Amino acid sequence: MDTRIKWDQYFMMQAVLLATRSTCQRLSVGAVIVRDKRIIAGGYNGSVAGDDHCLDEGCYLVDGHCVRTIHAEMNAILQCAKFGESTDGAEVYVTDFPCLQCTKMLLQAGITKINYLRNYHNDEYAQKLIKLKNIELNKIKLTQDDVNQIEFDSYLSGE
Repeated sequence: MDTRIKWDQYFMMQAVLLATRSTCQRLSVGAVIVRDKRIIAGGYNGSVAGDDHCLDEGCYLVDGHCVRTIHAEMNAILQCAKFGESTDGAEVYVTDFPCLQCTKMLLQAGITKINYLRNYHNDEYAQKLIKLKNIELNKIKLTQDDVNQIEFDSYLSGE
C-alpha cells in the first residue's frame, strides 16, 4: 500500500513553502507550475529584483493594490519565460485563488488546470473565463495528516 503523500497535496505544500519567501506584508502567496508530475517553475509574490521590498519599506499602495508586488503566478510564468520552458498544457498550484489579471495570464500561457488552497476575493469574471476556456478548477485541501507525513525531526540536526 502506497503511504506517500498524494500528488495534489505534495505540489500544494511546495506552493505553501514558496509562500514563506514572500516579501509582501498583506498576503504571502506561492505558486508552482507542474507538467507531467514535475515542477517546472515556482514563484512567490514580491518586488522586482533589486527594488525595495514591502517588508522593508511598506506596501506601495495605489487604489488599494500594492503596485510594487509581482504576483506569485506571474513570477512562476516569468521564470518559465526566462529559462525557455513552455507552459502550454501545464497546471498551476497556487495558495490563493488567482486574481483576475493572473487568471487571464495563466489562461493565455496555456495552463489547463488551476489548483488552489484558499479562496481570496474570487473574481466573478475570472471564474467566467475559467469556465469559458474549460479550465479544470480544483480546490485542494491540506490536512494535519498531510503535514505530519513529513518527519521534520530527521532533517533538523543536519547530520
